[in-house]
Amino acid sequence: MEAKVVRWGDGLAVRLSAEEVRALGLSEGQTVEITPRLARRETLADMIAEMDRLGPSHRPETVDWGPDVGAEIVRDD
Repeated sequence: MEAKVVRWGDGLAVRLSAEEVRALGLSEGQTVEITPRLARRETLADMIAEMDRLGPSHRPETVDWGPDVGAEIVRDD
């Protein structure tokens, strides 16, 4: 789940949608614990999924580099 941090007076607040509040079973005035975590590194699978989510216009053009000629062949099976 993602939540947006927004300015609230001189401080900041975490803003949740009504759907997220219902899903988490939260109510106004309730105290919650926020656990910070290190930023997750984006993987190739994440980038491909985002590209697919954005649609075909965000898919890069395929480049034909010609036939394999040697050391660039990787066998990982």
